[in-house]
Amino acid sequence: MRGNSLTKDTERQPTASGWRRGASLITAIVLIKAEPQRIAQAATRLAGIEGISQVFSVSGEWDLVAMLEVAEHEAIARIVTEEVTVVPGIRSTHTLTAFRAYSKKDLEQAWDIGLE
Repeated sequence: MRGNSLTKDTERQPTASGWRRGASLITAIVLIKAEPQRIAQAATRLAGIEGISQVFSVSGEWDLVAMLEVAEHEAIARIVTEEVTVVPGIRSTHTLTAFRAYSKKDLEQAWDIGLE
């Protein structure tokens, strides 16, 4: 099975100044610790930030996970440092930049075209 690069090609992609055609997206995962009484409000506020595609409330060491999809690496730094960390209730973050994606769909497509 081959992994796909996490830069996704789609018809329209967000950029800091809007949308552009044919761009590639970079995926980053932001692990977030938040004040327990402010998790829901923080998640709602995070979901409204441009570049954040999804926010999950999770169990374990981290309280929230935000998925970023951006056109440029610089946007990850800007969003995390200037927008995520200033959301009320956010205590700390840990950002992971994804290199490749592996999924069941990828495996099924590989079998369809005869790759092993």
